[in-house]
Amino acid sequence: MKVRPSALIWRSNGVVTEILLMHYRYGGHDVFALPGGNPDRNETLPQTVARELQEELGVTADIGAMVLAGEMLLSQRSDDVLHIVFATSNLQGEPALNPAETSAIEVVWKPLDEVDNLHLYPNVGRHIQEWFDSAIDLGYVGRIEQAYFE
Repeated sequence: MKVRPSALIWRSNGVVTEILLMHYRYGGHDVFALPGGNPDRNETLPQTVARELQEELGVTADIGAMVLAGEMLLSQRSDDVLHIVFATSNLQGEPALNPAETSAIEVVWKPLDEVDNLHLYPNVGRHIQEWFDSAIDLGYVGRIEQAYFE
């Protein structure tokens, strides 16, 4: 099983809370992902998230508490993945794609109330909304059902 840590980054203007996502196009579908990636050898998960944010988006941030963890079981297509999402704050810099480090086509801010209706990777939009509503770290959320787009 692979491990993929990612960042939950948000901003709010007092009326609307938006989530930072990376936009991809797979198999004719718009797919949105929380920024993150694969750990390097001897790297902690928060270090991985910080490195990926710097490499792919040119920003720094404080990597906080784990919001949730869940498993995506895709053995028929590829390795299973344990997703771990960290609350991320104090974003420094304006996110901009580094095409040498990512195949994403753009960085977008999506309203929180829309994330559960997106093709999201990992597919945790409902959990993210629940976290914002409860302000309690969700811990292990179990199996993440994920649509697969090639």
